Amino acid sequence: MSDTTVVPLRHPDTIEDPLTAVLRSGARRLLAQAVEAEAQAFLAEMKGLRLPDGRERVVRHGHAPERVVQTGIGPVPVRRAKLRDRGAGDGAERIRFTSAILPRWARRTRSLDALLPILYLRGVSMGDFGEALGALLGKDAPNLSPSVVARLRGEWEADHARWQRRDLSARRYVYVWADGVHLQARMEPQAECMLVLIGATPEGKKELVGFQVGMRESAQSWRELLVDLKARGLAIAPELATGDGALGFWTALEEVFPATRHQRCWVHKAANVENKLPRSVQPAAKADLREIWQAPDRATAEAAIATFAEKYGAKYGKAVACLVKDRDALLAFYDFPAEHWDHLRTSNPVESVFATVRHRTVRTKGALSQDTARLMVFKLVMAAAKTWRRLKGENQLPKVIRGVTFRDGVEVTDTPAQTAA
Repeated sequence: MSDTTVVPLRHPDTIEDPLTAVLRSGARRLLAQAVEAEAQAFLAEMKGLRLPDGRERVVRHGHAPERVVQTGIGPVPVRRAKLRDRGAGDGAERIRFTSAILPRWARRTRSLDALLPILYLRGVSMGDFGEALGALLGKDAPNLSPSVVARLRGEWEADHARWQRRDLSARRYVYVWADGVHLQARMEPQAECMLVLIGATPEGKKELVGFQVGMRESAQSWRELLVDLKARGLAIAPELATGDGALGFWTALEEVFPATRHQRCWVHKAANVENKLPRSVQPAAKADLREIWQAPDRATAEAAIATFAEKYGAKYGKAVACLVKDRDALLAFYDFPAEHWDHLRTSNPVESVFATVRHRTVRTKGALSQDTARLMVFKLVMAAAKTWRRLKGENQLPKVIRGVTFRDGVEVTDTPAQTAA
């Protein structure tokens, strides 16, 4: 039993967190086990390769020096397993082992690389990164100094430039979603916005196709984006494009890809129609509009539109006219597989991605320049793209590409007439 009455006080800058210490220790053990298992699997795959004297060609060769990798729970020390190709000196091509879990020069996890542009977009300056990341990762977080972050920004610029010049001759997109995203950043005096195009590949994967800053959402800005995509090899027109009716996108699409069909976004259309109605009528009108775009077939949707026009036309002609004028473009999705309807009826694939981006730029209250906004938004979208959901009913996409006819979401099959025996 101690006789001292001195009570040690914790320093204000010191954070004692046993749970974080346990997590880091566990992460280190799990990472070491995963890397070791990866090396063992590679050795087992190479076991059949032998030297002329019968010895195994690929063998263990110790470990690389320990290094610290920054993760979301702070720095974790790791060692990479090394393998040696003993037959490389005889003129044969060297066999190299590259860890997918722990790349050779990795110093940060990918999730942390995604965090850096988020902090920058939130208005954290280069000089303040150390303090911000110290609170998240610990006081002595290495590899994240202002100079390192500045170098990363240069890498992001290079990534963006390469992406804007990439060859698209081998790419095809069955569907595309278009939208213009206005951000409340300090993007010069002009009214500019981010023009975004997301596409669905024949395998059902969503990809960022086009992204650039345009003057408002003018037809000329969209034309420049679409012409650039076509010039880089995107020769096959998408089957269907979904977007807001206010976009200059449709005029540009008619000129560059005239074969692509138009689908107006129901979320935007419903909001536009409701805005032309008194607040007291909007809840009922919203339910009636939902009956239209959730109808199981085109005939039911047409009947619901007629009912809406009869119900509201006498007093609210502008709201009815707003709905009826785009009837064909609003119901185009019925000519495509029913499994795809949830994806095609709205431009939410763009809206959902940019919801957080828009929120973050609003919070910065004008802290960004045009170039910084474009670069940071690009990095955020590319990070988000890794988690985008695939299209439902991806097995139907080859049929759409082949031109198979769908009526009310169901494939139309020609059945030969039965002849009596």
